[in-house]
Amino acid sequence: MQDRRSMMGLVGLGAATAVAAAGLAASPAVADAAPGEGTFARIRSSKKLRIAGIAGTEPYYHKDIASGGWSGFCMAMGNDLAHSMEAEAEVVETTWGNAVLDLQAGKIDVAFGLSPTPARALVVDFSRPLLENTFTVIAKPGFEAASWSDLDRPEIRVAVDIGSTHDSFARRVLPHATLVALKTPDDAMLAVQAGRADCVIQVVLLALVSVKKNPRLGRMIVPTPLIQQPTCVGMRVDADGRFRSFVDAWLEYNKSLGVVRGWITDGLALVGVAAADVPANVQL
Repeated sequence: MQDRRSMMGLVGLGAATAVAAAGLAASPAVADAAPGEGTFARIRSSKKLRIAGIAGTEPYYHKDIASGGWSGFCMAMGNDLAHSMEAEAEVVETTWGNAVLDLQAGKIDVAFGLSPTPARALVVDFSRPLLENTFTVIAKPGFEAASWSDLDRPEIRVAVDIGSTHDSFARRVLPHATLVALKTPDDAMLAVQAGRADCVIQVVLLALVSVKKNPRLGRMIVPTPLIQQPTCVGMRVDADGRFRSFVDAWLEYNKSLGVVRGWITDGLALVGVAAADVPANVQL
């Protein structure tokens, strides 16, 4: 268990602040493009859009162990973005913690599903939000809570994965709760299952999958008031700016047609989560 007053800082899913503040800020952005050539021009000339792939993060990304093929709503978005640019999607496997570093180093062009934290925004660019991800809790059987204030009490044990969005959110919104801070999301969920925590914080897209995979964990609760965090497309900083403008236009076009929501629900369906499983007060 970690001291709930120790601060990890703001980062996205699975990325520690120490990485963002030290490793990221210290490294200049590096491109593999020709001098003066922006990301947009490089993709158009090479016909390759390099996309981050993060295995085991359904519904965002899924890698088939047998075939090596990728699916999930982030991959559907990446493939469509590549098609829109008359290019081919090329997956570069990474992790949530390394995605920003890979953007900076010019190893990838886009990373879907990133949270635009201040630490990250210092070193990479972000698109307009592709969705607002709602914070939820998975409560152990018999545990009840209707609001965040119900959880903000010293006797309530709240599990989080260290350095994640869930961790920074809990320290900001639940300063009086007893945090059970563990290394990985799986460790945090196991703490609830073992009775060492009363609930675990997860954003709704992950919580829906967690409960579907293991109903014995408990039930998902959307505490009031509804608190959300934007999820965006991360891009390497590019002085040209044309690539970010194109991504924003592509994203708004597909959101207006309801296509983005379709990609998300299709990604959830891959792991058995139906549209009816999404709480009525949660908008994808």
